Amino acid sequence: MPSFPTLDEIQEAAKRIRPHIHRTAVLTCTAINKMVGGEIYFKCENFQKAGAFKIRGATNAVFSLSENKVARGVATHSSGNHAAALALAAKSHGVKAYVVMPENAPQVKKDAVAGYGAEIFFCTPTLRAREETLAKVVDETGAAAIHPYNDFLIIAGQATAALELLEDISDLDIIMTPIGGGGLTSGTALSVRFISPRTKVIAAEPQGADDAYRSFRSGRLIPSENPRTIADGLLTSLGDKTFPIVKNFVDDIVTVSEEGIIKAMRCIWERMKIVIEPSAAVPLGALLTNRLDISGKHVGIILSGGNVDLDRLPWLTEKA
Repeated sequence: MPSFPTLDEIQEAAKRIRPHIHRTAVLTCTAINKMVGGEIYFKCENFQKAGAFKIRGATNAVFSLSENKVARGVATHSSGNHAAALALAAKSHGVKAYVVMPENAPQVKKDAVAGYGAEIFFCTPTLRAREETLAKVVDETGAAAIHPYNDFLIIAGQATAALELLEDISDLDIIMTPIGGGGLTSGTALSVRFISPRTKVIAAEPQGADDAYRSFRSGRLIPSENPRTIADGLLTSLGDKTFPIVKNFVDDIVTVSEEGIIKAMRCIWERMKIVIEPSAAVPLGALLTNRLDISGKHVGIILSGGNVDLDRLPWLTEKA
C-alpha cells in the first residue's frame, strides 16, 4: 500500500499545532451510557477552534509548508468546517486564504469563513464543480491548494485528536468517528494502530451518503454520487490517500438512517447540554439504532464539530 504518516510525523504534528488549537475535553454522560449499555467517552471537538477537528489538519498543513509555497496564500474547497479551519490557520500564519464553497453550505459556516478573513468563491454543490472552481482560483492567485482530507499533512493533523483521546483514556475497546472524505477516520486509525492496537476503529456514515461503506465492503474506491443527508460534513468521497488507510486499518463501517442521526443529535443536546452538528451525531446514532453492540465496552467517540445553523435545526425543519 502507499506510504502514510508515521507515529513520529503525527507526534510532530501535535507539537506543531499545539500553540494554535485547543486540547479538547473528554466528557461522559451517565444517561447515554445507560441507553447503550457501555461506557462512552466523548472527545469534544465541537469545542475546538473554528468549531471542529478540522483546525488540526489545516494548521498542520499550513505551518508545514515552506514560506515560498504559502507566500501567495492557500486555497481549498469545503462545505464549511475545513474552509473555516483553513481560513483561521492562514490568518494565524499571516497569509491569505481562498475558499471554494457550495452555494447550499449552512449560513453559519459561510459566516465563519468570511469572519476569519477568507475570500469565498461559491459553486454548485457537486464535487466536480468544487474541483473545477478551485483549479481556476489556484491558477488565478498562485495560492497553494490544500485538499480538505486527501493529504498526508491533513491526515497527520487529524490523527492528533485520537492521540489526545488515547492519552486521556487508555483502556478503550473501540474508537468511533463519522466518515466522509476519511481524513479524521484514517488519522484516527493510524494513531490507534501505533498506540493502542487492541482498540478497534469503527466509522459511521449516513445511509444516504454511504460511499465509504460500499467502498470498504467491496475493497475498491466507489465515489459518492448525489448524496442525501443532513450531515453536510460527510458528503465527500474517500480519496486515494485516505481509502487505503481506511481499508487496511479500520475494523468496520456502519451506516445510520437520517432518523437515527437526528435522534442522536437531539439526545446529545438534551442530555449533555452541548451543541453538536449532525455529522458529529452519526456515531452515537449507530449505537442508539442498534447498528453496533457495545455492551460492557469502553468506547471513545470523536464529536467532530459543533457548527450548526440554528435556523435549520433538523427536528424543527422536519415539522415545517
